[in-house]
Amino acid sequence: MKIKFLGGCNEVGRSAILVDGKILMDYGMRPSDPPEIPLGSGSISPKSVVVSHAHLDHSGMVPSLMDSGKAPDVYMTSVTKELTMLLGRDTIKVGKDQGFVFFSEEDIRKMDERTHTVAYGNRLTLDGSDYVLELCNAGHIPGSSSVYLRKESEDVSLFYTGDIKMDVSRLMESASPADFPSSDILLIESTYYDKEHRNRKELEREFIDSITETLDSGGNAIVPCFAVGRTQEIVMILHSYGLTPYVDGMGLSVFSLFRNYPSFLKDAKAMNAAFSDAQFVNSKKRKKALSEPSVIVTTAGMLNGGPVLYYLKKIHEDTRSKVLLTGYQIEGTNGRRLVEEGCVETNGEIVKVNAGVEQYDFSAHAGDSELKKLVSRFCSNGTEVVFMVHGEHTEEFAAWASDNFGCDAIAPKNGEEFIIE
Repeated sequence: MKIKFLGGCNEVGRSAILVDGKILMDYGMRPSDPPEIPLGSGSISPKSVVVSHAHLDHSGMVPSLMDSGKAPDVYMTSVTKELTMLLGRDTIKVGKDQGFVFFSEEDIRKMDERTHTVAYGNRLTLDGSDYVLELCNAGHIPGSSSVYLRKESEDVSLFYTGDIKMDVSRLMESASPADFPSSDILLIESTYYDKEHRNRKELEREFIDSITETLDSGGNAIVPCFAVGRTQEIVMILHSYGLTPYVDGMGLSVFSLFRNYPSFLKDAKAMNAAFSDAQFVNSKKRKKALSEPSVIVTTAGMLNGGPVLYYLKKIHEDTRSKVLLTGYQIEGTNGRRLVEEGCVETNGEIVKVNAGVEQYDFSAHAGDSELKKLVSRFCSNGTEVVFMVHGEHTEEFAAWASDNFGCDAIAPKNGEEFIIE
């Protein structure tokens, strides 16, 4: 089996892994300005594409593959399909505003036609090949999958975690590694290697206390969130503590989509109740949302666009207000810049943020101990080769795995190719 890494190595973003030149696992973009895309874009023509989940760093460039003589078949869960189409159309809109074009509405329509939806645990043979595919719940966002792929003719298999979460959250049932099939090769995300997540209940309490303090002082609490997964999780947390947020941005459209897929949620009734109590905001109501002490949940989660920039420009000098980041901030994004430099860029202008800035780890990724346990489980079940991807400390993770299990642990670089026999 030949594995080539086109993106997502020693970085978070633009995940893309090509197997035997035929099967592409994920094809994303990195949220920078302009977005970074996988290596070889425009020159590869896979027969099949397997999408682990709908976040743009894993799915964002899939529609661009449709603009070829033979568009590939695409495999993903049903909710991932709907989300990928929704985010793809938003990417076209954002691209028109920011000056980049990766694909068209026709490409999204063609992707819809070429997509096969796959249920968790069902094995199928990829069209016209001897590769067997199975998707497993990854616990990351609704519809997210880990990917099992077996090449029958060579009797070799791989397991790609995608983005994976094995701890508790309000929105999702966590992944269950005990149900994962064993494999010869493991490709594991590394986002939080060497970083442990805090106890979720303690984190929630600290988050809520900070927001309450902000409201009591007369300020606004701006909570930037990823539209897919994080917005819904945060609104559910706020609701459970009796806080009614304003909700702005694409997270509302994603909520409406999730309502149609209750089987992918941990507690659909709790999510619906939380959003029923929230106040929805559009561009005409943003001034009102800021006219009183309020908590505003809004996109984009890394501050690289979306309504959050409007709110930041309005409250950046108000020391009573706060920006409460809720997840990982990729290097090169406005969110990382805010954390490290105390400012953001919007419309070419550098804005110094004097409001409070806090970061909370409401991550939908596995923490350090979970990642290590997963490597241990696979190696104990016969895995001999482990690739560390999707992280900024993959070399350290590979060294740890090699030292502890004697496996062939590799931190690949973008563009590298490996043959596993």
